[in-house]
Amino acid sequence: MAANEFAPIIVKKIVKGGHAHHGGAWKVAYADFVTAMMAFFLLLWLLNATTEDQKQGISEYFSPSTVSNTTGGAGGLLGGAAVSSPGAMTSRTAQPSVSLELRPTSGAQDGEEVTEGGGKAEDEEANKIANISDEKLEEELAKREEESFEKAKAEIQQAIQESEELKDLDKNLMIDLTPEGLRIQIVDQEGKPMFPSGSAKMHDKTKALLGKITQIVEKLPNKMSVSGHTDATQFRGSRKGFGNWELSTNRALESRRTLLESGLDPKRISHVTGKADTDPMIADNPDDPRNRRITIVLLREAGEQAKAAREARAKAKQNSGPAPDAATAPPQFKRDWTGPRLK
Repeated sequence: MAANEFAPIIVKKIVKGGHAHHGGAWKVAYADFVTAMMAFFLLLWLLNATTEDQKQGISEYFSPSTVSNTTGGAGGLLGGAAVSSPGAMTSRTAQPSVSLELRPTSGAQDGEEVTEGGGKAEDEEANKIANISDEKLEEELAKREEESFEKAKAEIQQAIQESEELKDLDKNLMIDLTPEGLRIQIVDQEGKPMFPSGSAKMHDKTKALLGKITQIVEKLPNKMSVSGHTDATQFRGSRKGFGNWELSTNRALESRRTLLESGLDPKRISHVTGKADTDPMIADNPDDPRNRRITIVLLREAGEQAKAAREARAKAKQNSGPAPDAATAPPQFKRDWTGPRLK
């Protein structure tokens, strides 16, 4: 038997040691990272969704310079400055908040003209009138009215020249500017009367001429006066008590009816008068046919408009009262309930 037959058998058993338990700390770190990323992307979305004015409002809200400087005492820790508005009772537990207007994306960019509630041009016009002096205001309104009268005069003359039916009546039409307003006169000419002799029923051409005039003057806002005139020849008729006064008044009334039938607003007529032969066009010859005429005057209203504007401006100034001091006025936040709020 060999010597190594009874040698002990040695078995080596390697026991591997376990690692120590790491715990769940990595989960907390990962959760903090995900939360931070979510907050970051939320911030990016808010920055993209707000306008420059809203960003400025947020900046001013968190800035100490927006605290009201209203004095509420003498000396002390705050030096007499009160954070709340005068007379307001502030809760000791309430958290400060700010309300912001987040406008929906309507497709319009900042700076574009918005027609809702008045356009930019209208606001500029209102500001221009509000800042102008009384004398300049009256001059500006008178200038605009003069330009509208000149335009109406040119349009009437052009319309008569372009009408084959009325072209031969251009000498019967006289238009000029007077201190009273734009005067339009339909005048009789030798052999071309506007009315039959002694009658208030006008010829068809006269009615057509008045209709053409109405189409032009109805665009203007001015009130109108209508007056009838005759020459000095005494009325010879069978009706007792009927003379040039009645004839001139009836012709003026007939002219008024024709204007209304042509589409003129009845409120535009200020007054209708008959003046007989008291206001002749040809004073040297009272019997001249041109003294027989119908006079329509677009009355000037610039003075009344300037007066109304001054009164409205004075009333608005009185209602507004003295402007608050910017150093002591409490901050005002714009409120709008049509969109989401950030608190």
